[in-house]
Amino acid sequence: LEPFDIWYADFKPKAGVSEDELDRITQARYPTAAAFQHDVPKILRKLGFSPDKADWLAARIVVDASRGAGHAMGAVRREDKAHLRTRVSAGGMKYKGYNIALHELGHTVEQTFSLASVDHWFLNGPPNTAFTEALAFTFQARDLEVLGVTADTSDSRRNEALGTLWAAYEIGGVALMDMMVWNWLYAHADASPAQLREAVLAAAREVWNQYFEPVLGSKDCELLAIYSHTVTNPLYLSDYPLGHIIAYQIGARLSAGEFGREFERMATIGAVTPDLWMRTAVGVPISPEALIAGARAALAAAQ
Repeated sequence: LEPFDIWYADFKPKAGVSEDELDRITQARYPTAAAFQHDVPKILRKLGFSPDKADWLAARIVVDASRGAGHAMGAVRREDKAHLRTRVSAGGMKYKGYNIALHELGHTVEQTFSLASVDHWFLNGPPNTAFTEALAFTFQARDLEVLGVTADTSDSRRNEALGTLWAAYEIGGVALMDMMVWNWLYAHADASPAQLREAVLAAAREVWNQYFEPVLGSKDCELLAIYSHTVTNPLYLSDYPLGHIIAYQIGARLSAGEFGREFERMATIGAVTPDLWMRTAVGVPISPEALIAGARAALAAAQ
């Protein structure tokens, strides 16, 4: 293993289809952002939403072209629309862009439900960003199924456990670095950009040496410092490992029942406390135990 293996993405089987072939499929299907907009109702039906609900959601989501990887901006007034920004290259949307677009679609669907369908406006949204990310991850995890490349199976669920655990491990390290950097900034409020840079690199090395070097080697590796979110979005990255943990817990419920109906039920619980939200959604509190058990079972099956 090498340091860059923290971004290993092939736990999810691609049914023998190369990424180049996936690029060809998505570029042909989505040559423009408008083509993706047109396909939103069909995507939602494939995910398990009823035709009426898919049309209702699609009418409240606007797809915009983006220079960045992708973004979702929810509405504030119930009469406004959520905006999904997605990157479409000159030759059409590549597979990675499509994968991110599914994530952003999950955001906009959650944003639409949690604004328009909660009892009171002041309860709009989930408890925090970790839940927002968790719900979006459930869309992103089914990208190949929506493309018609592969179907959901017990094998894919096992691989999902490994992939989710690995992703939480990676971004969890970045989240620890994030917290260290902001503790340092509070203690050095007058720091220069150069001093902040050195503090970020030092934090990256410290986290790597403690949690990653025993597995991946390369003492004093600074790879975790690549995330600009650390400075531009203070104390935001810690929502991602929690999001992966929550996504795995709610994923079991979504895969066992009617995805569309269950997703809507969860997205309309509202901005209650995190523990109450989770107990209402799946009957248990937030815990990594389900993910750890799933990963252990996947390893046992592989052996």
